[in-house]
Amino acid sequence: MLYYCIFARMNSANIAATKELLSEPQKIVIIPHKNPDGDAIGSTLALWHYFMNSGQEAVIVSPNDFPKFLKWMPGNEQIINFESKNQQAKAALEAATLIFTLDFNHFGRTGQLAPILENSEAKFIMIDHHQEPSDYAIVTYSDVSMSSTCEMIFNFISYIDTTDKITPEMANCIYTGIMTDTGSFKFRSTTSQTHAIVAQLIDKGADNMAIHSHIYDTNSPSRLHLLGCALNNMVILNEYHTAYITLSQAELDKYNYQKGDTEGFVNYGLTLDGIRFAVIFIENKEEGIIKISFRSVGDFSVNAFARTHFNGGGHDNAAGGRSDISLSETTEKFVSLLPSYQQQLNT
Repeated sequence: MLYYCIFARMNSANIAATKELLSEPQKIVIIPHKNPDGDAIGSTLALWHYFMNSGQEAVIVSPNDFPKFLKWMPGNEQIINFESKNQQAKAALEAATLIFTLDFNHFGRTGQLAPILENSEAKFIMIDHHQEPSDYAIVTYSDVSMSSTCEMIFNFISYIDTTDKITPEMANCIYTGIMTDTGSFKFRSTTSQTHAIVAQLIDKGADNMAIHSHIYDTNSPSRLHLLGCALNNMVILNEYHTAYITLSQAELDKYNYQKGDTEGFVNYGLTLDGIRFAVIFIENKEEGIIKISFRSVGDFSVNAFARTHFNGGGHDNAAGGRSDISLSETTEKFVSLLPSYQQQLNT
């Protein structure tokens, strides 16, 4: 029996539907988005641990590699990288009877995996906190008010089972995703409920000091030099309360860029007095695109801005996008758009 339902918070009927799907043995595949961050890896690993401890057969297939600073996480070595272990990943996807998609809501966010997912005969369950979800899933647990997909995974487990099943390994994974997606608990999406869940995670074995150290206190000289380059490239447009950073492929190569090295760079613009809109443009020659991250404070929606102009989206204060034109043309386009938003940025 199939259950087609979309819900912001799981009610009793939704919970019953999900339990029925999981009442029989499944071949489960769990998928994060391309270029997975702490929330994507944390949520997929936490759910994987839960299923493995519950007697279900489960694997994680990631569209590509993830940053080194996340590779301490319990179970990370079990993640199948679609790029480097292509045949193993395809075999898992072909055998899947149930696919969980976490921390994204459009197949397009999975890169080369998208065509495979679109043609899959497996059932899908989506758990995600971004805006405007697609309708590909049998069950869609979508709640844009949540701080993170990891917070939703904690709730999901409590809905279909009991949080007594959360092990120290799971607690570390969930804590990581909540911490990283809330900017260490400083973003607006951090609620009293978020803190209540974090308190429970610590009680269940999450090592908050070690997690923070793994994520934020591990740097290489090349990454710090790259940060210096990025800050040197920062352009401040006071009339629009905006700051943006550019990084060319040549600059990335010069400082031996590794995946994850630019994590958090965009936020430096928002530390400036009076800046409400911060952006970073990063050239990716291999993909032929400019990757863009948008951040804001207050009521200026970077989600709407990214969706309208840069093929992206996300949250009101944190979003991503892309551009298919050159780095210089992309920044020129961006600056040309700002006069239309001057009133919003001045409010």
